Amino acid sequence: MKMNWLDWTTGVLVIIGALNWGLVGLFDYNLVSAILGDMTFLTRTVYVLVGISGLYMIYSLATKSMVKE
Repeated sequence: MKMNWLDWTTGVLVIIGALNWGLVGLFDYNLVSAILGDMTFLTRTVYVLVGISGLYMIYSLATKSMVKE
């Protein structure tokens, strides 16, 4: 299975989101907010892109698991 640029980009964003949530859960530390500021335009943009990436990953996994080789 070959990954295109969208798969790679969304994968990286989902990993960033997962690591950020892990830090929030374990240490009450939000790395995205620490780097980009508390609810700035950039921070909100990253959160939106992570959310859209998660939805794309759901779609991608669902459609690729239905394809028979």
